[in-house]
Amino acid sequence: MSVARVTEITASSAKSFEEAIRMGIDRANKTLQNVKGAWIKDQKVVIENGNITEYRVVMKITFVLKD
Repeated sequence: MSVARVTEITASSAKSFEEAIRMGIDRANKTLQNVKGAWIKDQKVVIENGNITEYRVVMKITFVLKD
């Protein structure tokens, strides 16, 4: 039997939502073991002077706890 845990993280990128997701998952893999999935809970942009300057995602990361 496996037990999983879910944690919420926020990641950002100056380029795109896709890059923000990749950066968040890469960072989660450095800290957490057995990362198995991610759910994108929310997407936001930061706008300055009428231009998008940052893409942000809020993700729920699922990882399996070791015995």
